[in-house]
Amino acid sequence: MKNVLLPLAKGFEEIELVSVADILRRAGMRVVVASLDSHKRVLGAHHIVIEADSALPELDLEDFDAIVLAGGYNGMQNLANNELIKLWLTTFNQEKKLIAAICASPIVLDKAGVLEGEFTCYPSCENEINMQGKSRSVKAVVKNDNIITSVGPATAGVFALAIVKELCGEEKSKELYEELQIPTLKAYL
Repeated sequence: MKNVLLPLAKGFEEIELVSVADILRRAGMRVVVASLDSHKRVLGAHHIVIEADSALPELDLEDFDAIVLAGGYNGMQNLANNELIKLWLTTFNQEKKLIAAICASPIVLDKAGVLEGEFTCYPSCENEINMQGKSRSVKAVVKNDNIITSVGPATAGVFALAIVKELCGEEKSKELYEELQIPTLKAYL
């Protein structure tokens, strides 16, 4: 079973966090939602409170296969200012473990020094990223080596499926794609 850390920072984007946690758990992964400190009840960007499973300082990074950062501008700032998040990101990158970030959170990857080459993010967030040696794509999801990035709330489902594909294989990702009824979106759009 793959173990995924999903940090929970005040101001997080609720759709992104909950969609990722739900889809990864449907894939059979152990997802640990961890607050940045001992306060386990955390307020999201749209005033929804989520309770963390544990606190980040209580966890051992060796126990995890991946780290996934939800967006939300204030949540991103809180993640970017957390020394443990920076440590986890740099360690995971050195070990080529999966790192994923959506919406504004590719900024966190850049501040930690792990974002390189092609990526995607919420439009205009690239203005806060040092673009030297990097290029922002307009794709919904970009995989670049061990890093997956995505645009924002509307892409949270396919972002999660990209993580599933990477950690559990393409067959599991396709199974969930069908189970979640994603193909029906074509009729709506």
